[in-house]
Amino acid sequence: MVMPETLMTIRDLDVAYGKKPILRGASYDIFKGECLTLLGANGSGKSTSLNAICGFVRPTAGSIRLGDEELARLAPHQIFAHGVAQVSQARDLFPDLSVEDNLRLGAMRRGTKASASTLDGIYQRFPRLAERRKQPTRTLSGGEQQMVAVGRALMSKPRLLLLDEPSGGLSPEFCEEIAVLMEGLKSEGVTMLMVEQNLKLAFRAADRFIVLRDGAVVDGGDVKAMEHDHDAIIKNIYL
Repeated sequence: MVMPETLMTIRDLDVAYGKKPILRGASYDIFKGECLTLLGANGSGKSTSLNAICGFVRPTAGSIRLGDEELARLAPHQIFAHGVAQVSQARDLFPDLSVEDNLRLGAMRRGTKASASTLDGIYQRFPRLAERRKQPTRTLSGGEQQMVAVGRALMSKPRLLLLDEPSGGLSPEFCEEIAVLMEGLKSEGVTMLMVEQNLKLAFRAADRFIVLRDGAVVDGGDVKAMEHDHDAIIKNIYL
């Protein structure tokens, strides 16, 4: 059996907000080319895990290694330069800039020539964005703004794409588009770490899952191998 290649190793990660501990010794690996989903009840540390990986919060202890690089003490822009891009729940778009200007911001570190060909690929992936490329981003629907947020992250050609509630607040139609998008990204070898409350989407898109409870990893496994035990996974999340 061929062992998967490890892209990121997270060991004994502690994060606190003030005196309140959020992550308590969390440890897991992310394999190259997979979609790993973090599951857990509200307050279990899922979004905090993503924010620690991309540098928005500073761990109080532990290690986050991307290949041979230690990221745990780097600033967000340095982590982004190593190839980690996040699509947050808030999307963090510039509402008065055009769709295209928002997308181009994702490729600033790669240069104009590299970004031009990548932009064409984003428009092929999201034809609606090509139609709206000159519109202010604030005039788009929530689903279309999510496309811009994902497209901007992909413009950086990330080694690891972090997705925090990608279906949050979207209609069932757009949730289906997100699922199809993630299946396409997986087929292209994009490595993803996702937080998702929509368990149907989480189980459909993910290769593996990890359950967080009170900031610690308490369960995990292969989604396909446990496709008949999703009820048991759900009980482990909330009970």
